[in-house]
Amino acid sequence: MAGETQTSGEYIKHHLTNLTYGRLDSPVACPAGNAQEGGSAEESAAASSGTQASSGMDSTHEFHPGWQFAQCSEQAKAMGFNAINVDSMGWSIGLGLILLLLFRAAASGATSGIPGALQNFVEMIIEFIDDMVSSIFSHRNPMIAPMALTIFTWVFAMNLMDLLPVDWLPAAAAASGIHFFKIVPTTDPNITLGMAAAVFLLIVFYSVRQKGPGGFLRELAFHPFNHWIAIPANLILETVNLIAKPVSLGLRLFGNMYAGEVVFILIALLFGAGAAFALVAGVLQWAWAVFHVLIITLQAFIFSVLTIVYMAQAYDVSEDH
Repeated sequence: MAGETQTSGEYIKHHLTNLTYGRLDSPVACPAGNAQEGGSAEESAAASSGTQASSGMDSTHEFHPGWQFAQCSEQAKAMGFNAINVDSMGWSIGLGLILLLLFRAAASGATSGIPGALQNFVEMIIEFIDDMVSSIFSHRNPMIAPMALTIFTWVFAMNLMDLLPVDWLPAAAAASGIHFFKIVPTTDPNITLGMAAAVFLLIVFYSVRQKGPGGFLRELAFHPFNHWIAIPANLILETVNLIAKPVSLGLRLFGNMYAGEVVFILIALLFGAGAAFALVAGVLQWAWAVFHVLIITLQAFIFSVLTIVYMAQAYDVSEDH
């Protein structure tokens, strides 16, 4: 629920800001009302000083360059590429470990007799992924099915965090002094594009391994126009097509999950608009959550299916693509 001292814009911006750790080499001010609560008195003074517009910081603020947590989105942006979104990394790694423990427990407790609920659930997912891989990937590679299973379950688990109420965990984190805390890793493009980049590296690796360096380069140079005159155009087209695979893979997941999170945040704003709106917000929240279950599952499915398709294309040595 939006805080009483926050405007709607501040509330939305706060919920869409990651807990970022990075290096600041120069002073960067936080606009009044947007700074992280719990910052030092000097930082609060700097954030509300009328000199911010011209100098960016209060003249009495003592700035210490180096690695630190960002106090607002402006500081996070100034930290640049090397900054780490700690909440996204923490949740993605944590959920991955939970899945490992879950599947390990199912494997260690597996029985040929009457299976338990956990074994049934895990076997159902494995059979689903195995059938999907068999129907798309006709080559032999023992890594493809486990990779598809990992991608589907991991992406689904990260997406599933979007169904938690938008204020519960961030409010708990704020009570412990952490005032920026996003809990859906797939709403962070660094996570989705990072996964897509890993898939891209595998595509290139297996393409070169199956076709050889020369075959891989010939595919780029002589497709779609099989003539030496068209080599420059072919290289441009095929390079764009190759790079578009991971970019579209990552951005599709990010865009859908980010939009879903924004809708949940907008619905949460209605709870602070009065009793009449609270009832409407409750109905909308449940309706959107039910619909969002489909989006969560579909995005995990699409990411894993396209990964298998791209890997199959990497193994394809035929002339037609």
